[in-house]
Amino acid sequence: MRRLTTLSFILLALAGAAHAEPVHGIAMHGNPALPADFKNFPYVNPSVKKGGKIAYGVVGTYDSLNPFNLKSIRTTARGMWDNIFGNLVYESLMVRSSDEPFTLYGLLAESVEWDEARTYIQFNLNPKAKWSDGQPVTPEDVIFSMEVLRDKGRTPFNARLKPVEKMEKIGERSVRFTFNKLADREFPLILASGTPILPKHIINAATFDQSSLTIPTGSGPYKVKTVNPGQKIVYERDPNYWGKDIPSKVGFDNYDELSVEYFLQENTLFEAFKKGAIDVYLEGNPTHWSRAYDFPAVGSGDVIKDVFKPNVPSGMVGFVFNLRRPAFQNEHVRKALATAFDFEWANRNLFDGAYTRTQSYWQNSSLSSLGKPADQKELALLGDAVKKIPKNILDGKTEFPATDGSGGDRKVLRDVVETLKKGGYTIKGGKMVNESGVPMAFEIMTQNQDQEKVAISFQRTLKMIGVDLSIRTVDDAQYQSRSGNFDYDIIMKSYPSSLSPGIEQIGRWGSDSKDRQGSFNFAGLADPDVDRIIQAMLNARSREDFETAVRAYDRLLLAGNYLVPLYHIPEQWVARWKYIEHSDKLPLYGYQLPTWWDARAQK
Repeated sequence: MRRLTTLSFILLALAGAAHAEPVHGIAMHGNPALPADFKNFPYVNPSVKKGGKIAYGVVGTYDSLNPFNLKSIRTTARGMWDNIFGNLVYESLMVRSSDEPFTLYGLLAESVEWDEARTYIQFNLNPKAKWSDGQPVTPEDVIFSMEVLRDKGRTPFNARLKPVEKMEKIGERSVRFTFNKLADREFPLILASGTPILPKHIINAATFDQSSLTIPTGSGPYKVKTVNPGQKIVYERDPNYWGKDIPSKVGFDNYDELSVEYFLQENTLFEAFKKGAIDVYLEGNPTHWSRAYDFPAVGSGDVIKDVFKPNVPSGMVGFVFNLRRPAFQNEHVRKALATAFDFEWANRNLFDGAYTRTQSYWQNSSLSSLGKPADQKELALLGDAVKKIPKNILDGKTEFPATDGSGGDRKVLRDVVETLKKGGYTIKGGKMVNESGVPMAFEIMTQNQDQEKVAISFQRTLKMIGVDLSIRTVDDAQYQSRSGNFDYDIIMKSYPSSLSPGIEQIGRWGSDSKDRQGSFNFAGLADPDVDRIIQAMLNARSREDFETAVRAYDRLLLAGNYLVPLYHIPEQWVARWKYIEHSDKLPLYGYQLPTWWDARAQK
């Protein structure tokens, strides 16, 4: 797609500005589903009486209340800016509806203005928006936030202004961003929903890059009540919260008090849940889900096991090869090792057969290449990159054959050995060695016992062909430090996927993020073809062109074998004490904890 010049962007912005009308919502493709006079999101209970409390638990620690700088990227108290528990303290200009692929509605911004080409966007602040100290949220706060995050923030906040040609205050309560040629069609939505707005009158820009336990001032529905570093943080609902009655916040933030307690191990957290010290337990282990809930509270109905079935893609979980290591720069080596994993054995012996093998980054959705042969539009988009993609992937067929479940399927292992030969490795004296006689040996870094179990099954299979795989399970602090510095051979990571993948893909797979400390490019990939297809995806105007680009992107990632695809479950599992309730309406993206409530407060 041809990029517009900076001058063209400015001319288009000036032309569009005269005709733009303020709107209540914006969508990546098409129009918002809800009208301008909507009262609340369809998946909330608008009549809930606020009150009561909720206790969450997480494994880990924290030593900072600033989630936006590099020093506290992985040790910030949960809830400050959180996609699971909610953005309790800080807010963005607009908020995403969980019942639409990618649609935003007003939050700090009451309305927005933009043009067809998306060369600019103007945010008109809600005159009611206030900080928790009573001061109004101003255009100056918005501009300050963008600047301090650019200068002292972590990835991705420090790159927010790169696609911005000009940022200016308009009138008394509006801010306009005019974009340069680096902007894509998704960027205005990322700017609107993915950037925190910070109080200029409170924050010291000079010290913003330091970890801090200073109680913050935010515009959100909660204030920090108590801080116990590394162990617990308690939030209290702000009775004067400015936004409690705006449509996008009705039915949210229903507890008077919300706490997050920290645990060293997952089993300790689960024991706390069983005793009622934690109210909700987010389950991710199928064996645990099927076997661990035999305690009395489940039998009596005091603890409820909920199964949710969202309409979202599978995502990808896998053992990620660090391409910064020379051994993994060979495509045949990666292909062979990915093929060697015996999913059927692991699924039967470790997970009671609960999992499905993941064969696409967007499996179970229209964005997936699985089962869909590449059409002429895809082939034209891929261009010469199509030469990198095996025929079976172009045909939409599965990449990895099912094994006999023995953990050492001879036919599959023969194929693995033959593929390793193409990568310069052969078996000598029972060891897989390269042409110089150096044995193939590497380490998987794991975070917990669940990851370790899967790694051990992989280790067991690879040992049969002379590959020396070691496993190192490290504590949370070391894991976060080493993963942030790319200090590993292989690491187990999850890549959640949505119905509207976008700029986050640059941080995961783009060349610019390869060596950026703290980025999510765990594989260390730098591929011009991947970069080009990401840009095509970001700049697609119609839903049809967007889906074409994502499927082409899916094929490129699969063909590269940058990780060992593992498994997924097309369900979400949550256990809760029965006094914590939720709406019967499940949105597109699944359960939404910030809309749940304490039934004890309804009496």
